[in-house]
Parts: sequence; structure tokens; C-alpha cells
Amino acid sequence: MARTAAKSAFLLVCLAMFACAGDDAYQGADSEQTDDATGADRPFQARGSVEQIHVWRALPGSDLEVLDGSDQIVARGTADEQGSFIFRKLKPAKGYQVRFASSLSPQSMLQSVKGLRVLSPSESLPDDSFYAEQELKPGFGYITTRDGTKLSVFVSLPGPIENGPYPTVVNYSGYDPSKPGSPIEAGRSQCSRFPVLCDAPHDQSALIAGLMGYATVGVNMRGTGCSGGAFDYWETLQVLDGYDAVEVVAHQGWVQDGMVGMTGLSYPGISQLFVAQAQPPHLAAITPMSVIADTSSSTLAPGGIFNEGFAFRWAEGVLEGAQPFGKGWEQDVVAVEKKGASGASICEENQLLHGQYVDAIAKAMENQYYTDEVAGPIDPTTFVKNIDVPVFLTGQWQDEQTGPHFAALFDRFESAPLTRFTVTNGAHPDGFAPQTLTEWQTFLDFYVAKKIPVIDSALQALAPLLFVSVFEEALALPDSRFEAYTSFDEALADYEAEPALRVIFESGADPTLNKKGAPKGTFDALFTAWPVPGTVAQRWYFQPDGSLAGDKPQADGGASSFAHEAASGQRTTLAADVTSTDEVWKPQPRYDYRPLVPDKAVAFLSEPLAEQLVMIGHGSIDLWLKSTAPDADLEVNLTEVRADGSESYVQSGWLRASQRALRDDATELRPTHTHREKDVAPLPPGQWELVRVELMPFAHIFRSGSRIRLSVDTPGDSRAAWKFILLETAADTVHSIAHDQEHASSLVLPVIPGVDVPTSQTACNQLRAQPCRDYVPYLNTPM
Repeated sequence: MARTAAKSAFLLVCLAMFACAGDDAYQGADSEQTDDATGADRPFQARGSVEQIHVWRALPGSDLEVLDGSDQIVARGTADEQGSFIFRKLKPAKGYQVRFASSLSPQSMLQSVKGLRVLSPSESLPDDSFYAEQELKPGFGYITTRDGTKLSVFVSLPGPIENGPYPTVVNYSGYDPSKPGSPIEAGRSQCSRFPVLCDAPHDQSALIAGLMGYATVGVNMRGTGCSGGAFDYWETLQVLDGYDAVEVVAHQGWVQDGMVGMTGLSYPGISQLFVAQAQPPHLAAITPMSVIADTSSSTLAPGGIFNEGFAFRWAEGVLEGAQPFGKGWEQDVVAVEKKGASGASICEENQLLHGQYVDAIAKAMENQYYTDEVAGPIDPTTFVKNIDVPVFLTGQWQDEQTGPHFAALFDRFESAPLTRFTVTNGAHPDGFAPQTLTEWQTFLDFYVAKKIPVIDSALQALAPLLFVSVFEEALALPDSRFEAYTSFDEALADYEAEPALRVIFESGADPTLNKKGAPKGTFDALFTAWPVPGTVAQRWYFQPDGSLAGDKPQADGGASSFAHEAASGQRTTLAADVTSTDEVWKPQPRYDYRPLVPDKAVAFLSEPLAEQLVMIGHGSIDLWLKSTAPDADLEVNLTEVRADGSESYVQSGWLRASQRALRDDATELRPTHTHREKDVAPLPPGQWELVRVELMPFAHIFRSGSRIRLSVDTPGDSRAAWKFILLETAADTVHSIAHDQEHASSLVLPVIPGVDVPTSQTACNQLRAQPCRDYVPYLNTPM
């Protein structure tokens, strides 16, 4: 009798928290839970999901097994220290059962859970009523996803709810978007005009959007913050959760037109690509900033070489935050929730599955080559073609975190009705600089707010105070170029007639800046597409004397060598005593941009340019390589040696030579590689082998009188936050680069004719995120 009462009470709490065992919550399917007559009085719960079954409140360390509808055991697992386990990669079907593997288990109550249904992604979509019945209010709360998991959210409105509806945007990540808001002390005096300042969301794009009059909803991914479930980097459920979040938010009465946009830089920027490819019907537009093109080749393992600098450090940070109470602020939410009428905490209950996160680093190390099963689903280049809403995307060529590879997406948005790309030299957060933000608001106003873009005068007055805290420069927010319009349709038509690609040149060198290096360019240029139409693939050949020339070398048998340098992989371009890579965000970072080390590189230098060359796009460094080892980790660096005797960094590329096999879509200017295990091939001993290294995309002006320099060495010393796990090779390993008539190594760069450049050469170290050093001549070592 007591046991029955306890069970009933538990189930009532379970129902109240949308965490009941059995089939997915929205379908209301029943499950059968059976008791054992002996043992301890301890329940466990199970829930069917999309290709998964979730178990929690089991006895820690207990063995569990899953039976299919034919009572065949299809999976086994052991409950973690919180009594939880997630069975992944299950076939969609009805009639699954979870039970303890031993009949002697001391756990008696709810010894098995029957009637569980595992869904496929396609059959998991709930009715529209599932979204419409959920209500969100300003402040902290939860949404329920299709499998019953509750995700924590923070809702911020630009005014009273009764003054709505408001144009609305969603930011979605594993950071802190749903953390309850807090005031910005410097903005307290402006709270009456900008309420968001006194209850500010913990996402930069949400704060900025709130200042621009948008309602914002920050959503924590499953397994992070106060959200339920467990974290797994871009598993299917994360995509479906994002879809559900968009749909729940869009159905709120305070949302204008029942449509929402998405915002965010970096992680919440990347998330937009994944969510939008699922085509939520009430998604109006996306604005991803500082993103990747492909998880692996963009940042995790550029050229097939693992980046244990930013990439691994980022993954470690996300995984730490995905553990139970890993963010730190969850405990505050729990304390508040427990003061409620029920005395229960959803956030606390949601922590139970957090220990079932998937270790992204271990998974990467176990899958070092590209596969359609593992790498394909986290490669946006394969699926952004499915995005069917307008896209505004920004990026920086020297981004020290996510890297410059984002441009590989530009020609792949095949279904998007409109694309707008803004690119510049610079660092990771520069999407939030005024030169980009005005265009960001313009896009959101057209496609989410459905209004003529106008920059609020009060916001323009406030903006310099906000920008100085990030960029150390009181930058002004430019006026909107559409303020004079009186017709929305005319303004929109003129906007849509503009070219898709905006390239900002020489960010950091604007003559009006007080601190050179702050994110403001000297001029911009517009182009209709990517690659830029009319691009000329201009080739320079390596010469025996260390020069670059337009003709192949005439001599036979020439080559230069460099020694593999194992220590290089752990060096960055920042000074050794810099404690944070955020240093590169400053106008004048403390760089340690080292000259080339004798015998550790080969370098080739052009004659002074007779005319100015503007370059935009990818490049290819085509090397005839021979090595004393069966493999080689290669880095190429493009720099400008200027007439004033300085040398400015432009761009880099990387490749593990054994992964040199090219994809079918490789071009003269972009040597894309397969990175598949079946294509891996060691270097043939004693023979020259053509190895094409992809130079990451860039835009740069090489002034007349400057010289182009290309160096090849061991990866390292090239980025502010990237470090590399290099091959373990013999200390005396030597790589050789041929430069003779038969084996003519070369570089080919993307020259854009006809660009009007209204500015003169900038001073050394003015270009943002492009370190500059004194030019030191270099003598190659003959083979």
C-alpha cells in the first residue's frame, strides 16, 4: 500500500515535469512499468527518443539491457554515477523494453520499462499543436522538445509584453544563452529607453538585437546549462531541438508575424547552419557570423593535421560545461525553483542525464579521416544547400578561433532566396564591429522586422560606450543608407538588387581611428558572386635562387630542403607571456611574429611588383615534394614584403602530405582534398611527388613596389590560437621542394582586375589581426 502511494506520487511529479517514462511525450503513448517483489525501494525511468532511449534514476553502476519487440537483447549499458545511461544508434521501432540485466538486482521498483518507441527523424515531427500549446514568458523558462526533453530558455523583450508583438530572434548554443539575465552597470541610466540593459541576456547577439528593438530568446542545447538530455556535438537531436525551439518561439503571441530569425557569432552562428538546413517552417532568416565551413578541414584538422590549440581547447571547455552543473549558474536556478509551490526543480532533474555526454575529442581521435557517417553530418558544405531562407554571413580572414575557411560555403547556398556576405581581415569577434553591425541590422529589419532599416539615434549615442569596452575604440555606428526611403517595398527592392558579396579592405587602418588596429576598414568593394567573377589565376614559379617568377625554371635538378621542427607545432604568433588569445582582439596585440629559422623553412620572393594586385579567394601551393620520411606535415605562409622593409602576414595553408589525394571538385585555385582513409598514401621513397596545399581564402592588396613571399615549413608560428599535433618523425627528417624544369613547384593566387583602390600603403601593424615584422632575407638550403 505504501509502495503504491509512493509510486503514484512519483508519477505525478514525473508528469508535471514532462519527464515520464515511455513513448515520446507529444504522442502520449503508454509504457508499462513492472515492479519486483523484493529489494530496495528505488525507481528508474526510461524514455524513447529519436534513435535513442534515455534511462535515469537507476542504481548507479547497475547493468542495463534493451530488448526489442521480439524480446531480443539489442543493447547493453551500465548506469553512471548519477544512475543514467543513454542507448544510442537504436533502430526506429515500437515495443522496446529496458530492464536490469540481472534478476538479482536489489532495485525493485520499476524493474523494467516496456512499450518504448524509438523514432526516426522523419517520423518524429509533432503536430503543429505541440508547439502552439507551449507558452513562454519573459525571463527564464523551458520549452519541451519532441522527445519530452526540456530545454532552458531566457526570453528578453524590448518593452512590455502588451506592447508587442515584437520582431524576434533566437540564439541557440551550448554556451550560456539561457542563463538568467543580469544588469549591465554602465547602462543602468539607459534602462528606461533600453530595458534589455537591466536584464541583459548572456549572448552578445541577443543583447545587441535587444538594443535594436528585437525580442530575443536564448536556448541552451540539450545537455548544457539547465537543459535536459546529454551533449553530443551536432547529433541529430541537436538539429531537431533547434527546429523545435524555432517553432515554439514562433508560436508565441508576442512574436511579430509568427516568424523568427536566428542570430549569433561563432558557436551560436554555426548552430544556425545546422538548424536552418532542417527547414523549420516559421524561420524567417539566419545571420551566422564567424563560422566554419566544415568541422574537420576548417578548424579541427586543417589539412588533416589536428589543431589542439583552439579546436581542442574549445571542445574541452564545452565538455566541461556539459557535465552536471558544469556551467556553475545552474545551482542558482535550482535554488529559485525549489522555492516554488512544488518544491521541485526542473533544472536539477535535467542534470541527471548530463553525465552521458559524448567526448568530442575522443570521437575525433577515433575518426581521423573523413567518413560520410561521422564527418558528413557535421560538414556544413554538404547540407547548406538545403537552407531555404535568406542568409547574412560574415567572417574574418585571420580569425584566430574558427579560422578563415567560411568562404567555402559562399557558393553552396543553392536554395537560399537571397545571400549577403560581408568579409574582412580581422579577428574572431569582428562581426560585432560597427562596419558589419549596420548591415546586420539592415538585413534583420528587412527579413524579420519587415520594416525600413533605421538606426535609432539613442542607440547611436550609446554604441561608442559599448564598443570601447570590446575594441578599445569608441567606434560610431553608421547611419542606415535606407533612412530616406518612405516605401518598404522600394527599399527592399533596392537592397535585393545589390551585389551579394561585400569585401572590406584594410580593417584597422582607417585614418580616423585613435588607436590603429581597431576594426574599421579604409574602403570596401562589392561583387556579385563567389568566386569573384573575372578572377585571374596568376601563377608564380619557385626559382633555384629563391625567387618567384612567371616562367618555369630552366635548370634541371634544383631543389631546396628544410628540416622538420617538432617544437614548431606548439608555438603561436602571440608573445610567450600572453595569457589569453583574446589579446588579438586588441588594436595593438602583443605579437611575437618570428622571422624564418635557418634550415627550418624554404622561402621564395618575387621581384617588386610593377603594379598593384588585388587578390580575393583561395590559392594553391603546388609543391614537388620529396622526404626522408614517409609523410610530411606542411605549412605554407603568404606574406607581403613591403617597400618600407617590413613584412606583413596575409594567409596560411596546411596539409599532411599522405592526405594529398584531391576531390573531383578541385580547381586550379582550390585543391580540395578527400581526407578519406582509402586515399591515404605515403610519400614514395626517393621520388618527387606533386602535393597541392590549399591556401585558405583571403583578400589582400599587394601594393606596387611590394614583393610576394611564400614560405614552406613545419606547421606552427602562424596563428594566434592554433597549435598542431604533428607527426612523430625522426629528429633528422628532411623535406625537399623541387624547383627545376621537370618539377616546377609554384603558387597560384586569385588576382581580381579592375578594383579601384583609393588608399595608399598602410603602416606596419595597422592591419587588424595581420602581424607585421621586419623583413629578414632568407637563404634556402640546397638539397
